[in-house]
Order: sequence, then C-alpha cells, then structure tokens
Amino acid sequence: MKRSEKAERIVALLDELYPTTPIPLDHTDPYTLLVAVLLSAQCTDERVNRTTPALFARAGDPASMAQVPVDEIRELIRPCGLSPQKSRAISVLSQRLVDEFDGQVPADFAALESLPGVGHKTASVVMSQAFGVPAFPVDTHIHRLATRWGLSNGSSVERTERDLKALFERERWNALHLQIIFFGREHCPARGHDLDACPICSWAATKARKEAERKAGTVGRIPKRGASRAR
Repeated sequence: MKRSEKAERIVALLDELYPTTPIPLDHTDPYTLLVAVLLSAQCTDERVNRTTPALFARAGDPASMAQVPVDEIRELIRPCGLSPQKSRAISVLSQRLVDEFDGQVPADFAALESLPGVGHKTASVVMSQAFGVPAFPVDTHIHRLATRWGLSNGSSVERTERDLKALFERERWNALHLQIIFFGREHCPARGHDLDACPICSWAATKARKEAERKAGTVGRIPKRGASRAR
C-alpha cells in the first residue's frame, strides 16, 4: 500500500475515533500554554495540569513571572521534573517577553525558538494551538506511530515532520497532530503492543516491522533533534 493510500485511510479512521481534538494541556492564553508545554518535557500532561494551577495563581503573565525568584518557581514546578533547568528557562523567557516583545508571546517561529527552553517542537505546539498556524509538532507519540505505520523511515524527527507534512493536507495538520497523540495513548503504546490487534498497525505496519518489534519487545526511543533544544 502506498503511503498516500495509508494516509487517506488513517485520516478517515482518526476522524471517526476523534471527531474533536481538545488541547491536552490546560491554559488560558498563549503564555500559559507556552509555559505548560515547556514543563511537559519528560513529564506527562496530567502532571503538568496538576502543577500549573498553583504556578499560574502565583504568576500568570510574563511581567509577574519575571518578578518571582527562580527558587520559588523551582519549588512550584518540582513535580514536573528537571525543575532547575525549567525554572531558569521560565524566568528568563518571561523577562525576555517583557523586554523584547511587550509582554506578549510572539506568533513567529524564529522568535519563539530564540527563547530559552523553547525548541522547534514547543514552538510548533504554541503556533498551532495558541495561534492556529498550521504546524505538525513531532513528539514521541507522533514519531513512533509514523514509523510503525510506514509513513516515515524513523531516521530523524526532522524527517518525520517533513514526511507527514508532505502526506497530509496543510489544513489538517493541527487536528491530526492531536488525533495521532490520542490514538497513541489509547491504542498504540510504546511497549507491550500487539501490532496485529491494533486498529492501524494491523494493516499499516509491514511484516518486517511487526517481526522486528516482536523480537525486540519494544520500539526504539525517539532520536534527538540535531542541535535543537529539548521540546
């Protein structure tokens, strides 16, 4: 089956399973989304959503957050892990937003990626979910499933993003990104997954892929994105 044929069938199934695509990270504006995405690095969305209410009650905008001591931010976000790095990034990017962007999150990829702690994946999430700009953020779920389904060769995150953007219509990218994440969590886990029983892997994954995963007992981790910062 050609990749384009797989893509068409996958879209039809995901539209049936997930006709609506709520954003998993709780937020009220682009800034709180940006911070939540930064916190989600190596952390579950559920834990981020349990952590951010206290953080945003303390400071819910760049100007307020820039005034909070880094040590206090670190204590507030400790449950999300990597708190020393994340607290410094939140503090510095908040001050940068005040100094360089009038306290507003810029709707621009290059400007977002210039902020500390913000890589291409995070910028893509903010651009798509906060500003409605078509983007295809590639996280662990997206990369794993695109490889399993034969939509990309899995050689790099950049390659997966390029392949998916070429396969799917631009206006579908934002919703499809979330639909694939939801499907991965519900039907297509990284470990202990029966590809033959999966609603998509059963027909989209090659025999070689199925055999390789059976022998390995798991799927490989997501490769690092070049020299980009995490998330």
